[in-house]
Amino acid sequence: MSNNNEETHSCGCGNAHEVPCECDSDCACHAVSQEDAIEVVDGDTRYNEMLDRYQRCLAEFDNYRKRTAKELSIRYDDGVRATCEKLLPLIDNFERAMEANENKGDSFYQGIALIARQFESTLESLGVKPIETEPGTPFDANFHHAVAHSADENFGQNEIVAVLQKGYTHKERVIRYAMVQVAN
Repeated sequence: MSNNNEETHSCGCGNAHEVPCECDSDCACHAVSQEDAIEVVDGDTRYNEMLDRYQRCLAEFDNYRKRTAKELSIRYDDGVRATCEKLLPLIDNFERAMEANENKGDSFYQGIALIARQFESTLESLGVKPIETEPGTPFDANFHHAVAHSADENFGQNEIVAVLQKGYTHKERVIRYAMVQVAN
C-alpha cells in the first residue's frame, strides 16, 4: 500500500515495508482526514461515556453494599429487642422468686439467684441494659411508665416513689418502660 510519497523496501524477510516519506509535514500524506478525526473524537467520547457509566456503577454498588449492611444491622437489632422482650418476664419471675424466699442461704435460693445473674449477664452481652430507676429520681416519660400516683410528702412533685417493674433499653432504644409509682 504505497502512494506517491511512500516507498517500499524489503529487509530480506520477503515482506514489503512502508517507509514514511521524508517530505515536509504539509504534505498530503500526513494530512488526517476529517472522518479519521471524527472517529478519534467519537472514540474519546465513547471512552468518557463508558468511564462515567463504570464509575456510576461502582458508586451504586458501594451504596447498595452500605445500605444492605445497615439494613442487616437494623434487622439484627430488631431481632435482639423482640427476643429480649419475650425473655424479660422470665427475669421478673426469677426476681420475684428470690424476693419471696426468706432463707437467702438456701441452695434453692442460690440456684435461682445464679440463673437470674446468668440471664442478666446474657442480656448485657447483647447490649441490653436495665433502666436505672431509683426512688427519689425525677420521672422521665422517655424511660418510665407511671401506673400509680402517691401523695407521699417524703418525695417532691413528679419524683419516683417505687419501681414496680424494671425497664430495659437496647442501644438507646427502650425495650420495656420501667413501671413506676409517682408522687403528686
